[in-house]
Amino acid sequence: MNETALFVKVKKAAEKILKEGKGSHDLEHTERVLKLALRVGKKEKADPEIIRLAAVMHDIGRSAEDDSGGRIDHAALGAKMAAVILKKCGYPEIKTVAVCRCIAAHRYRGSLRPGSLEAKCLFDADKLDSIGAVGIGRAFLFAGEVGAKLHNRGVDLSKTKPYTREDTAYREFMVKLRHVKARMTTKEGRRLAAGRHQYMCGFFKRLDDEAEGVK
Repeated sequence: MNETALFVKVKKAAEKILKEGKGSHDLEHTERVLKLALRVGKKEKADPEIIRLAAVMHDIGRSAEDDSGGRIDHAALGAKMAAVILKKCGYPEIKTVAVCRCIAAHRYRGSLRPGSLEAKCLFDADKLDSIGAVGIGRAFLFAGEVGAKLHNRGVDLSKTKPYTREDTAYREFMVKLRHVKARMTTKEGRRLAAGRHQYMCGFFKRLDDEAEGVK
């Protein structure tokens, strides 16, 4: 099976799984991450075949994490699911390991750090889609999915929990999104993150001002 035919088959398998997912981690998110990962990978001279396969399957375990309220690590589960898909496609074991390591290490809150260049490109692409204008939209989309309120600047964030009414877009910004820029692992990732970070910070400052009636 050539690379194109393989990717088409793997993508169809991923799409079948992702269509059951929620909007914040759906097929559209995967397609954006795929484009970003290939863009970063081209600049960094990474292997596009590994990146393409890892990117299209990076969130296939996400529904299980959502359904478990965050107890299941979707990156670890996704890597196992990807291995099964690639084995069915007859993909070489050594390349399968490379793809699955990318998927296993793409989670921001995961304990496994991206080691290979391809894993770093996927990590950065996934994080880039969590910040900037798209990231803001996704943060509110996810907040809506878990039934969170609009804004909660006045609460003690250390006492809030994910997947609750207090898991607002603002909480996500404070806990994770404002730190994403510093976690980029590639030169191109850092370059792209700079502009997205600035835009996002300005938005949440404006949101706070409007919520307080300042503007």
